[in-house]
Amino acid sequence: MVKQKTIKTEVSLTGVGLHTGKEVKMTFKPAPVNNGFTFVRVDLEGHPVVEADANYVVNTQRGTNLEKLGVKIQTPEHVLAALEGCDLDNVIIELNASELPIMDGSSKYFVEALEKAEIEEQNAKRNVYVVKEVISFTDEETGSEILVMPSDSYSVTTMVDFGTKILGTQNATLKNIADFKSEIANSRTFSFLHELESLLENGLIKGGDLNNAIVYVDKEISDATMSSLKVAFGKETINVKPNGILDNLNLHYPNEAARHKLLDVVGDLALIGTKIQGKIIANKPGHFVNTQFAKKMAKIIKIEQRNFVPSFDLHQEPLMDIHKIMSVLPHRPPFLLIDRIIEMTESHIVGMKNVTMNESFFVGHFPGAPVMPGVLIVEAMAQTGGILVLSTVPDPENYLTYFMKMDNVKFKQKVLPGDTLIFKCDLITPIRRGICHMQANAYANGRLVAEAELMAQIAKKN
Repeated sequence: MVKQKTIKTEVSLTGVGLHTGKEVKMTFKPAPVNNGFTFVRVDLEGHPVVEADANYVVNTQRGTNLEKLGVKIQTPEHVLAALEGCDLDNVIIELNASELPIMDGSSKYFVEALEKAEIEEQNAKRNVYVVKEVISFTDEETGSEILVMPSDSYSVTTMVDFGTKILGTQNATLKNIADFKSEIANSRTFSFLHELESLLENGLIKGGDLNNAIVYVDKEISDATMSSLKVAFGKETINVKPNGILDNLNLHYPNEAARHKLLDVVGDLALIGTKIQGKIIANKPGHFVNTQFAKKMAKIIKIEQRNFVPSFDLHQEPLMDIHKIMSVLPHRPPFLLIDRIIEMTESHIVGMKNVTMNESFFVGHFPGAPVMPGVLIVEAMAQTGGILVLSTVPDPENYLTYFMKMDNVKFKQKVLPGDTLIFKCDLITPIRRGICHMQANAYANGRLVAEAELMAQIAKKN
């Protein structure tokens, strides 16, 4: 089981936003399990929170932009790429402005800060979506396409072709997320000269600097353009290098543009909110196609999680048969509602019950149209969880199990005579002092029939 990860201590960075030009202080903080990546605007009243969620993407021009209830987070993709590249799950990012700092235009400084904060495992299982079939999204207008296919691990390949002699066709591949720091993190953002002129005319890139973006010169520079660039970047002289790059930047890699596009893909796909096991292939990626694909993936994952039914081999020898169950549980027929325990670990248990027409409750519960009472399905799930908590004591026969609380109980489908019920209970928190807090689900006929959040406690008899 791969566990979730966060950072041990908080760490801060300061810089300027690329487009707003405003100085911003950003602080990475440890976050609880299942928090994900969340941005907190400490400069606003109430310190509103914006989750790193693809559904909050409102604009993708010159970067990914999020907005929730009027609260904006601008250009988070390089920070999110660093969080993914450090294999983290839960981090709080506090900001005192809307736009994250551009730093040198890469994820390098964010990765270094996160490593300084130290990474630690948390006591919760990481949720990973295993890709089983090809899923894709294509932007018909630009021809950009991104897809994911089944694979044993998470990997990303990007292919870029901007139709210019200066940049040419480039590819980049990240075979393992562990290689992000050494192969991708220091790849800087880039722009073409014609784009730069347009951005300057529209009052953007106020925080731009010739040291935090690679500028490819794809046209002849006029004297007027050269003068405006000198003013914009506060330079007395600006030169074009033989390789077509503006000023004095040296490329970290010949394919640094493709590597930065890969960095953007990793950051934008963090907005899915779930780790992916699959091979990502992106052709001419951009923030629009990346985030549209992230939205599509998030929707697919949500639907599959809602309809997910685990499969178990009901023909294998059970971990506990009815005799072993009765040696642990104090219940007896007709109130003993589980027949077998199929599997059990420290954090979960799976049980089953064959529902027959001979059940005593069918005599009075709609004799003409027999339906298993929902309260008994919940009781059966509780009995399954009771075996899990009783397994933590050496003498379970001397204990009784009592309900403490039920929350979020939902009944989805009817359970009828002839159905085979599967009960799966997962601990929400570790068992402490005989108290068991678990998420319980019941399945039949390949569908979820009931679910509940249950809390119970064991106590010694007498």
